[in-house]
Amino acid sequence: MARNIGSRYTAHQILGRGSAGTVWLGEGPEGPVAIKLLREDLASDQELVGRFVQERTALLGLGHPHVVAVRDLVVDGTDLALVMDLVRGTDLRTRLDRERRLAPEAAAAIIADVADGLAAAHRAGVVHRDVKPENILLDMEGPLGPGGSHPALLTDFGVAKLIDTPRRTRTTKIIGTPDYLAPEIVEGLPPRAAVDIYALATVLYELLAGFTPFGGGHPGAVLRRHVTERVVPLPGIPEELWQLLVQCLAKAPASRLRASELALRLRELLPLLAGIPPLDVDEPGSEAEPQAYDEQQYTPAPEEPRRRGAVPLVPGSSPDSNRETHTSMRVPAPDELSGGPLGTARAPRAPGRPRPGSARNKSAAVRKRRITLGLAAVALCAAIGVGGWLAAGGDEPGAAPEDTRNSAPAAP
Repeated sequence: MARNIGSRYTAHQILGRGSAGTVWLGEGPEGPVAIKLLREDLASDQELVGRFVQERTALLGLGHPHVVAVRDLVVDGTDLALVMDLVRGTDLRTRLDRERRLAPEAAAAIIADVADGLAAAHRAGVVHRDVKPENILLDMEGPLGPGGSHPALLTDFGVAKLIDTPRRTRTTKIIGTPDYLAPEIVEGLPPRAAVDIYALATVLYELLAGFTPFGGGHPGAVLRRHVTERVVPLPGIPEELWQLLVQCLAKAPASRLRASELALRLRELLPLLAGIPPLDVDEPGSEAEPQAYDEQQYTPAPEEPRRRGAVPLVPGSSPDSNRETHTSMRVPAPDELSGGPLGTARAPRAPGRPRPGSARNKSAAVRKRRITLGLAAVALCAAIGVGGWLAAGGDEPGAAPEDTRNSAPAAP
């Protein structure tokens, strides 16, 4: 059923739904468009509407071949909408769901495109804040690139910032999708350009491995892993690509590359990656995983199945088709984030080999510890028995033990 969006646009059919709103296929004065219609409760927020209008100039001025251009912002009664270029294709999440993993060359080419788009946005002073596969579109009508990849475009610029009003988040809430949140966001620091680099590197890791480096399980555990856990190597990729990933997933924002540097380095690696097949690594949850939290500081929630990709921020809820995002969540307290030395909670492994820190490796250590304790107990019992025998027998072999029970001291 068609509906008018303002005086210039008509929405014809729904293309997708997300937690922030609904994307429609629409028509405008210049032809087909995509219209992101925000939820009615957002449209009724006057503070958000004011921010929406303030962001108009920055969003309309953001033009780049790898950014889905915003053509117009509409405020009309209960309608609050972003009118964007229509990209004929699919999003990266859909491709991941279909293929599970991409060949390194194709993954690097897609991320290089997105990094180019981010570089243009950062130069304009715009931070995306919600980089994830759902917000990366693949133009199926564009020319094929390295590894058979389609041109990639980043969409939904400005939505996270619009939703993140002080009244909605205050200082105890965070906005975003847990799997892709940079450590500084979890710790309550303001988002800078480096948070987009961290999220984009997380997406690259997911394209290669089929799962995110710190995702899976309870969302609180996901947030903590970003702060306290190290990312571990993926078997089967060149060392140059791995070092690039490590740098962009650094806990310290200043240690990460800029978007333009990331794009350049990835394109330099493309010849090295040509012909390498998709990695063959186990999915998280294929065996028991150690808890991310320190058992002395935190009683973990009941074990939940590992999920590839994003997880819902509200325990027990189901992600929608675009995965939950723009949902407030409590910022963990400092003592919850202080997990001691960095460790690895979800180390991937090649098939047939135990994951470092896995239950299989841990069970061997537990068995060894139990054997050691058992031998120590036997030795202790033996020592006590020998000591009792010596005390009872005195210095003369064969002497009968003296029964001192209920004896009274000799009379003077």
